[in-house]
This record gives sequence, structure tokens and C-alpha cells, in this order.
Amino acid sequence: MKKLTVMIVSSVLLTSFLAGCTSKTEEPAKPKSITLNALFMKQAGYSEDAIKEATDAFIKENPNIKVETTFVPYEALEQKILVSNGSYDAVLIDAPWTAKFVKAGVLKEVTDKVKDADRKDIFDGALSAMQYENKLYGMPWLNDVKYLFYNKEMLTQAGISAPPQTWDELIADSKILKDKKIVEFPIVWSWKQAEALSVDYTMIAASFGGQMVKDGKPTLNEKANIDALSFMQQSMKTGLTNPSSPEYLEEDVRAVFSSGKAAFALNWTYMFGMANDPKESKVVGKVGIATVPGTSKAPGATTNGGMGLSIAKDSKNPEETWKYIQFLASKDFQKKHAKDALPIWKSLFSDAEVVATSPELINVSKKQYEHIVNRPVVPWYGQLSTELQTTVQKALFEKETPEVALNKLQDKAKEIASK
Repeated sequence: MKKLTVMIVSSVLLTSFLAGCTSKTEEPAKPKSITLNALFMKQAGYSEDAIKEATDAFIKENPNIKVETTFVPYEALEQKILVSNGSYDAVLIDAPWTAKFVKAGVLKEVTDKVKDADRKDIFDGALSAMQYENKLYGMPWLNDVKYLFYNKEMLTQAGISAPPQTWDELIADSKILKDKKIVEFPIVWSWKQAEALSVDYTMIAASFGGQMVKDGKPTLNEKANIDALSFMQQSMKTGLTNPSSPEYLEEDVRAVFSSGKAAFALNWTYMFGMANDPKESKVVGKVGIATVPGTSKAPGATTNGGMGLSIAKDSKNPEETWKYIQFLASKDFQKKHAKDALPIWKSLFSDAEVVATSPELINVSKKQYEHIVNRPVVPWYGQLSTELQTTVQKALFEKETPEVALNKLQDKAKEIASK
């Protein structure tokens, strides 16, 4: 009996032990805790607060993933990505950098990660900015173009019934405004020796029928490009353009227009909201927005200012990084912040809540998105842009004629492209 009791107790203990082992084995493994580092640009359409708020929401949904965000000025962003050496997982890239970054080997390809249904719902200009040689290297995120902003009250005072549709009309309207002493310098541009100048030249040249690069080869001294630069030079010579324009960036343009010292300005989407903000502007309720003027040769084209989120090539957590990128590029996020930047998703432009945020802007953007041009998608664009800025400013200050300036740039561009 004693022996039987021992056997029963032993059996019970063994069963309990095995049950305990089985229980431990079936417990789901806790997700590995990781930290992602994301690099953004200051004033990139979406505010830092909006990005941080969305990041916090992502972390709440994914408690095993922490995200550290870094914000730098646009001028520092490109170089910071190129020399990051694994410091970042998600990086914000500008449209003209894609080709250069792919050649430098700093981005992961994500062609297979974006579904066909999503591709069809994304604006072509936004998607193409993230592509190089038919492969995708990021998710479009910030959908942005430049528009023509105008002061409605000034145009009414001058007897001008509608905003200009061509560059000739812009000059004619500006002359009326100046002659009637409504505003001393009707036009203001962001023509500082910076990327802002390359952006404006790209779209003005396109409206004259010009392209800087065709089939990967520079074509800078074509007549259409010369005509575009001649227009820019003339707008300075006539005294219709604010003489400080060659020193201005977009924020300077916004400040001048918002203070009521300009009738016309080209700027990105964000200015529409800020120029109508009583805390930021003296022209609230007087701000009009229209498509970029064109010529008899081509409709008014606007430069693609879109930016996207990419996975850095050296990221140790690419899948988690892509999950974070998808969260920020989601329709929910873009719908919530449609007032800060227009969505990349076509379907959201029919969403009543999105349209309600800014009916006038949405209406104009639909028309403008039909005429978008990219800055040259070549690995050597950065060098070309730097040379272009110097060239254009020489013409603006009448140090060289547009033809001479662009002939010299063509030779320089051939040299750059051949390296």
C-alpha cells in the first residue's frame, strides 16, 4: 500500500511538471523591443507637432517600437542622409534626390511593397518622384506644388477682373498696379541662389516649352529655355519685381505678400493657410489662388515639390520602418492634416471633409495637378542645380545675356553629365 501511494504521488508530480513545461512553451513570445530613428525636415508642410503626434499614436499601437524623430533645415537634409551610415531608419527625401540617392546606394527598394490599387490612387507626379529606372524607392508623403497667389483687393482697385493666365498678362497687370500706385513692386519671387530658384526656373521654362534635360542629356541652351530666362530678366529690369527677390527664399516671399507689399507671388501650398491667418498676415480675406501662368506655347506648369519617406539602406529594422512609413502616409493621417498639406491620395479630393478644409485650394489644385513638371531626374541634378542658380542670377543682374549664360551652362552641364 505504501509503495502504491508513492507511485500515485510520483505520477501526479510528474504530470504537474509536464503540464508546467507545456504551459511555458505555449506562452507567446513578447515582440522584441526596437528603436527607430526618423529624419525629417523643418517646415515640410506637416508641422513638427503633427509628426510627433502621429508618431506617438504609432507607438501606442505598436508598443514594442519606439521612434526617435530628428528635424533639420532643408539645406542640411540631403547631406545628412548621404553621410548617415546607419544613423537613421526612415528618411524624408526631396523629389530630385531619388536618382542620386539610388546611385549612392543609400535607399532600399520598395517596389513590391506598394499595392497596385494604392498606386492607382496616388497622383502620378507624387509617385514618379520616388521612382528611378522604373523602381520605387519610397512612399510619397508630401504632395506639394507652387501656385500663383494674388491680392484680390489690389486687383479690384486696379480694375483687373481676373488673375493672369499668361506671363504676358502678369506683366501687363503688374504695370497697371504700379502705374496706379497701388503697390510699388507688384511681383515678388524666391530667386535667391538656392534650390528655390531652380524650382522657379524649371516651371517657367516648361511654360515656354523648354526642358533642361532630354533623354538624360542636357539641353539648356534651347530657345525655349533662353526665352524663359529672358522673361525673368525682363521682370527685374522693368521695375515690376521686388528688387530684393534675388535675396529671397519662400518664407521671405510669404512675409512680403502677407504684409500687403505685393500683388502677385508664387509659393507652395502652405502659404494659402498662413496668408489667411490673422496671427501671420495683414491680408486675411484678400488672398486669391490660381494656377501658374503659361504662354501661347504651353500651359502654366508647376514644379513638383513632393517629398517622400524612404527606408535607409543600412536600417537594421526595415519591416518596422516600412510599417511606420505606411502609418504616416495613410489616408487617416493625410485626411486629418489636409489643411497643412494636400493628400497624395486622389480619392481624398472627393472626400467632403477634405474639400471643406479649403474648397478654393482644392478646386485650383485639381486643375494645377494636370500640369506638373519634375526637375531633371538624373544623378547629377544636384550639381546642375548649383550651376543653374549661378547662371540665372548672372542674367538677373544683367552680367550676362540669357543666351550667353545658358550657352556656358550647357557646356558645363555636358562636363558634369560625362563624369
